[in-house]
Amino acid sequence: MAKKFYVVWVGRDTGVFTSWPQTHKLIDKFPKARYKSFPTREEAEAAFVNGPSFSAASSSSKPGAGSAKTAKGSQSLTAVDHTKFDVSIYCDGGCDPNPGKSGSGVAVYHKTELAELWYGLYNPMGTNNTAELNALYQSLLIADEVIKRGETVHVLCDSKYSIDSITNWAFGWKAKGWTKKSGEIKNLAIIQQAHELFVTISEKVVVSHVKAHIGIEGNELADRMSIVAIDRCDVAFCRYPEPVELSAILALRAG
Repeated sequence: MAKKFYVVWVGRDTGVFTSWPQTHKLIDKFPKARYKSFPTREEAEAAFVNGPSFSAASSSSKPGAGSAKTAKGSQSLTAVDHTKFDVSIYCDGGCDPNPGKSGSGVAVYHKTELAELWYGLYNPMGTNNTAELNALYQSLLIADEVIKRGETVHVLCDSKYSIDSITNWAFGWKAKGWTKKSGEIKNLAIIQQAHELFVTISEKVVVSHVKAHIGIEGNELADRMSIVAIDRCDVAFCRYPEPVELSAILALRAG
């Protein structure tokens, strides 16, 4: 029987392991455990660094079986098909300088049509990470309403840190009393708030990492909304007024 290497992204311990009995102990009955087997150590180590993909198994599945409905830490999307979901939500945060003036932005599409733009959560002494986390949390709030309407929803974020913090690492941190070995969990309050919401909708939302600033309209619009928030110093999260002139918004400075 060929030797297998097991990656555990979320469990009682994480890393690359060579024994299934050992791996099973790490993920058995662990909330939202994520793991997968690989034929070589090189593939396993690369997968551990990149994070779980759609094919990563959950703790309720056998090794290599099942599929996740959330793309937690998966490969970056370079193109998006809006027809696959009823609603697609792009989010982004900006900070100028970092730390400094920060804001968050969101662009919402219904199928192929831009439906809403949102901006705000200005902080005169924020960071890029807090702005990104706030934007993702606002997107999850919108996603929650979409799900309640019975529609499918895809959240697209260009911050791997934010996605992993809320949809991946938080499970382990929470299991350890919201602590981690390496020290303080930065931005803990917003991570806890967003994570609790994510848990309630995780089976009905797909969260993906999208590559930033490569011309994907939704990502670019969310980016410009974060800059609008900074320029207007809006603390509230506001809907951008219609009519929306796309060319004028995209012509704004990028974050």
